[in-house]
Amino acid sequence: MKRLLFVLALLATALACKEEVPEPSIADTLEDYTIEQMMDNENVGGGSFSPDNSKLLVSSNRSGIYNMYTVPTSGGDFVPVTASDSSSVFAISYFPDDERKLFRMDNNGDEIWHIHLMDRDGTSRDLTPDEGARALFYGWSEDKQSFYYGSNARDNRFTDLYEMDLETLTPSLVYQNDEGYSVDLISDDKRYIALSRNLNTNDSDLFLYDLNEESLTKVNENQSANSAQDFGPDGYFYYTTDEGGEFAYLMRYNPGDGSRQKVLQRDWDVIGSYFTEKGTYRVTYINEDAKNSIEVWNMAEGKPLELPSLEDMDITSVGFSDDESMMRFYAGGSHTPSDLYVYDLESKEMRQLSNVLNPEIAAEHLVQAEVVRFPSFDGLEIPAIYYKPHQASADSPVPALVWVHGGPGGQSRQGFSPVIQYLVNHGYAILAVNNRGSSGYGKSFYRMDDQNHGDKDLKDQIAGKDWLAAQAEIDGEKIGILGGSYGGYMTMAALTYAPEEFDVGVNLFGVTNWIRTLRSIPPWWESFKDALYEEMGDPYSADSVRLRAISPLFHTDKVTKPLIVLQGSQDPRVLQVESDEIVAGVRKNGVPVEYVLFEDEGHGFVKKKNQIEAYGRVLNFLDTYLKGEPAAPIRDGAMEEPELPGDSQ
Repeated sequence: MKRLLFVLALLATALACKEEVPEPSIADTLEDYTIEQMMDNENVGGGSFSPDNSKLLVSSNRSGIYNMYTVPTSGGDFVPVTASDSSSVFAISYFPDDERKLFRMDNNGDEIWHIHLMDRDGTSRDLTPDEGARALFYGWSEDKQSFYYGSNARDNRFTDLYEMDLETLTPSLVYQNDEGYSVDLISDDKRYIALSRNLNTNDSDLFLYDLNEESLTKVNENQSANSAQDFGPDGYFYYTTDEGGEFAYLMRYNPGDGSRQKVLQRDWDVIGSYFTEKGTYRVTYINEDAKNSIEVWNMAEGKPLELPSLEDMDITSVGFSDDESMMRFYAGGSHTPSDLYVYDLESKEMRQLSNVLNPEIAAEHLVQAEVVRFPSFDGLEIPAIYYKPHQASADSPVPALVWVHGGPGGQSRQGFSPVIQYLVNHGYAILAVNNRGSSGYGKSFYRMDDQNHGDKDLKDQIAGKDWLAAQAEIDGEKIGILGGSYGGYMTMAALTYAPEEFDVGVNLFGVTNWIRTLRSIPPWWESFKDALYEEMGDPYSADSVRLRAISPLFHTDKVTKPLIVLQGSQDPRVLQVESDEIVAGVRKNGVPVEYVLFEDEGHGFVKKKNQIEAYGRVLNFLDTYLKGEPAAPIRDGAMEEPELPGDSQ
């Protein structure tokens, strides 16, 4: 009996010990992924149905840069249509009645887009060959015998409207834009053109130009944000406006009698709406707390279309075949890249056409974002997107980065970012701050930084840093700031005007001299120029005094923290000289500065080899100067820093 009791006691002890062994956490099994692995996630976009619905025409960067592919709607392999190894190719559409294809290309990021035709035999030609002119596709005519496009070939400041005949492939001028409007839409009956004029970066006036009467009618009654959306099957003109409210809602306008009617309003901005080819469905996009919410309304039945449901993912965009029997959509989230699906509206059958996550990456190792809010210096509530590394805890606090979006007026959103996931995977928490002046949170919030850049918007970033430092899982002594374009400006403003707040800065093609940037905007921004000057200040006026004061280039002597700058030499928005000069200026302080220049990129890096180079260099920089760890060796073939004025002296 004693022996039996002893055995039972041992068994109970063993069972107790077994129960006490914790399951391994994600942090215990987490792998450190290389930048090559993380950037080998595929990015697929677009999705034009072929005339018989058997294929979709898409863009993908699986080759290292964007090219055009087809994929069967029944499932199967992506078939390459183009094989560019230099400039990226983006699919536009199949032709309505045959399998000819339209696509667009620029020259390594210079944003001078041309529209190209690929014929059925695989040969291609430039349909808009005017040198130095950019062309933008506006859509097919109702009879499918032509398509519309905009071009600034006549005057590089203004975009005219053209119609391209599909039989002869010759264009004809529809509307000569001498007044600098933005050309938005043309009605199915070819009578009305929707035009807009920016008043400031939020507000714009909306007009209908009657081609029959050669008359112009203003659609909106008061100053507000207005955006053309579609001409509906009911003959009405649909547009969004924030007139009388904080958020944009959907309206319709009767061109016949000038009457207006509210169609759809939500607690967030309605950011887009269109009708499907036969008018059966109205698709509407809502910017709901920094992610897309999509509503598809069945017009005939007067009720919403029930969209497919996918576990732990959101549908981010939809598109319909011309016969409205099929829908293609993308679904993903902050923790997973978006895959392409097709959905049969009659059978309710759903099919996944892509699998874009690199199979070498375990999905559970990626991090889902969390929306947080914190008070700024003046009590204003600031929204932000927070990415917490799996390995972060109160017992093992991690360094962090404040991430600043582009703009001014942009928004950090809850979408998948391989760069963010790469940095988070390597132990950096990220707080993407939507400072005052960001879109998506009401027009009052949006206007709060007008002619106040480098001040209150910067203080919002500092408040974000303070919020991070207060989190138990964050090492408050190791917080940097990172951003691109306007976010790059904010990085430099932080290092210049608040030099003790952040420990390092990552400047991706950021503005550093507002006077030069505002004076050198691309000519095709002419219609937007006055609105930009309204927000930022006129560089040809007394505003130049303030613009100089907020331009970090003139105050580089204040920078004391390590800096890395990345730039594309073809960038038409933020010129290379901006980065050249800020690097030269900061180096005079004896501060560690790294500079990475890409000869074949524009405003942002789209080629995988350059993304790998850029963000691998960023991680090495952060590990060295924020974590304080030895830098990993630069890969073979890494580009050298450019020689700057004064470097050889």
